[in-house]
Amino acid sequence: MSASTSFIAVGVVRSPDLSSSKLSSLGLRGKTQRLRHRVRPMYVQSIISKPDTYFRDPDWKKHYQEEFEEKFDLPHLKDVLDVQPIPTTFALKSRGSQVLDGTNLSTKRSDYVDNDDRALLKVIKYSSPTSAGAECIDPDCSWVEQWVHRAGPRKQIFFDPKDVKAAIVTCGGLCPGLNDVIRQIVFTLEIYGVGEIVGIPFGYRGFFDGNLQEIPLSRHVVQNINLSGGSFLGTSRGGASVGDIVDSIEAREIDMLFVLGGNGTHAGANAIHNECRRRKLRISVVCVPKTIDNDILLMDKTFGFDTAVEEAQRAINSAYIEARSAYHGVGLVKLMGRSSGFIAMYASLSSGQVDVCLIPEVPFKLDGPFGVLEHLEHLIKSKGYAVVCVAEGAGQELIEKPDAKDASGNVVLGTSASTSSRRSCTAEFCLAPIWIKRHFKEVGFFADVKYIDPTYMIRACRANASDAILCTVLGQNAVHGAFAGFSGITVGICNTHYVYLPITEVIASTRQVDPKSRMWHRCLTSTGQPDFM
Repeated sequence: MSASTSFIAVGVVRSPDLSSSKLSSLGLRGKTQRLRHRVRPMYVQSIISKPDTYFRDPDWKKHYQEEFEEKFDLPHLKDVLDVQPIPTTFALKSRGSQVLDGTNLSTKRSDYVDNDDRALLKVIKYSSPTSAGAECIDPDCSWVEQWVHRAGPRKQIFFDPKDVKAAIVTCGGLCPGLNDVIRQIVFTLEIYGVGEIVGIPFGYRGFFDGNLQEIPLSRHVVQNINLSGGSFLGTSRGGASVGDIVDSIEAREIDMLFVLGGNGTHAGANAIHNECRRRKLRISVVCVPKTIDNDILLMDKTFGFDTAVEEAQRAINSAYIEARSAYHGVGLVKLMGRSSGFIAMYASLSSGQVDVCLIPEVPFKLDGPFGVLEHLEHLIKSKGYAVVCVAEGAGQELIEKPDAKDASGNVVLGTSASTSSRRSCTAEFCLAPIWIKRHFKEVGFFADVKYIDPTYMIRACRANASDAILCTVLGQNAVHGAFAGFSGITVGICNTHYVYLPITEVIASTRQVDPKSRMWHRCLTSTGQPDFM
């Protein structure tokens, strides 16, 4: 038995393995694979599965680090091409002379990141696998340093800016901050000296739809787009085959492709990167992780998440006012999240008005003793009202899931709003006004339910200050990574430091809330809710 299963058998949850369906994110003809599921730890997380004998080797830590470094080594153009670096054209001192008392201060700065710079992926040393949120490699939870590549400008670059044509594409759903990232990519490309920058309209569709034309981009064009929500370039889900897209990239003579999107989009970008390598094309494909759900592996957070939490809190506060002002009022708010409950958890924490927070990672029951509906009765009887926050994917264990995926390769969530059985619907519908009212009518108790779904209002918002800063740095570092010659990478923030990660590592699975983590415990402390099991 592997060590990972021997010491984490506290609980398991089935989670989609995106790597097995990554090609479906582009609607790849003839290559779509059926979405598989794998058992992964629910409570105590294991970073890697190894047999027990692996840890008996006195040098296992050294071997593990070597394997980790190989896995997180960044793909580079020179892996498949004979390319030579040139001195960078990116220099902050080019902004003008900075002389004080006859000394040029710009020559004393260190403006560049060394290729050997690294940042720690994990910073907490857990003493035991039973510690809250523990992520362990071996049964003893040994400390092993895991280093990833630091992001930033390099002294040497692998593209001559005057010969570069760069393209930007936004895919998937809307997310606050898209325009901020587009803007910073354009600004940074121009600082390097790139003269030809284009936007691909409406996601990957823009590569093959003959009715869609490239959008020329420049500082003048994108100067104020960050003042609006949405995507200046437009967005869509799905696309053509990888071969067709790479054919289009070749025909357009694109040298750098910047892809903004979530897990499915990253999988598609990785397929494009691999096809470019197979054809030995001098093209750098760099991703910027965009997911309002904050469900990308290994990263502190993704852009748009902070804004989503802030706006979701407003919806929760409105639900509170409605519920508090009504006789036996119940305020019900449905938030985004699919299989990850980060928005619901953080919004509940920030609001402080939520009595019940339901997320996909934590199973619950609706009826009977210790059920959600019985607890709502208790809340109304004890204080006169209740506020419930539900993540859209919560309660999927209560239903039979449909065997279907959307254009981005995401599993379609089960819903049965029209069914007569409460047990045949998702939490979103089971806790919708009609079902709560029906339950209280059955028990002879009046309830006035106010239902709020702010999903599309949140997606369309412009980024708040926190997200705007994150978008600015991510956009800049994406350009630095492309000029450094990397391809098949994404840029993110890990433990407050900006890093480059191989796309393959961030699409291995979906990041989810750990029910044994301190943050979920803090949420339970705030809501005061029991375990609904």
